[in-house]
Amino acid sequence: MDLEEKREKRPPVTNMMIEEEAALRNGSRGLPPGSWAEAAGPRPRTTERHIAVHKRLVLGFAVSILALLAVTMIAVLLSVRFEECSAAADGPPRASGNGSLPGAARQPPGAGQPPGRPEQEEEKEARGGEVAEEEEEEEWQRRGELPPWTRPRLPRHLRPLHYNLMLSAFMENFTFSGEMNVQLEVLNASRYIVLHAHRMHIEAVRVAEDKLAGGVRVDRSFFYPQTQVFVVVLNRSLEVQRSYNLKIIYNALIENELLGFFRSSYVLHGERR
Repeated sequence: MDLEEKREKRPPVTNMMIEEEAALRNGSRGLPPGSWAEAAGPRPRTTERHIAVHKRLVLGFAVSILALLAVTMIAVLLSVRFEECSAAADGPPRASGNGSLPGAARQPPGAGQPPGRPEQEEEKEARGGEVAEEEEEEEWQRRGELPPWTRPRLPRHLRPLHYNLMLSAFMENFTFSGEMNVQLEVLNASRYIVLHAHRMHIEAVRVAEDKLAGGVRVDRSFFYPQTQVFVVVLNRSLEVQRSYNLKIIYNALIENELLGFFRSSYVLHGERR
């Protein structure tokens, strides 16, 4: 009797009660059916948002790398400029157009000449060399040919067989001295030796048939800046199928640009080396 009374006292089960019970089982925490459906529905994807964030990060990283490169280039340019200014203040001046060195690296007037020789004789010899060069060019023009030192390529009447080069660098004033010995084979008879040279001072030129035989007298030598060559004029033609040794002693600046024997620097632990 009691059980029947209790059952009769229970409220009747409705559809709403069944839906709420199902919602509680599914974790909707008692939300109404509409709200539970919205909460349980699929959320929108965030891939596009992630891509946008990644693009911003990559763009920021690229901008920082470019800024770092720009700062590094400015620092390198400033350091090179500072080195040029310090070299101009402390080092020797640049070489002149004919390649002679001023200051200590240049030979004093009359060096290698007998003592007491007047400077007027040297000036006469220099003028005589220029006149002889002009006369030789006129002679080549009369032949209808260009002088070998005015051509864009070196003449082929000589063939180098072996080079022997010795250099001594002086880092106090950024100069160096050199001695070059070249073994030459004569293919066609000629009394001209033409080789590339630029911005250097020639101290001595010697031509010998071999190390034991006597030398061939050098009439004169000169630079031709238009083609950046150095010309050695002999008093006689070299014989065909013979071997000769050319010796040149010179000095020059260790340039601060990409030319010949040049110098560079770097910074290590805040010290320039």
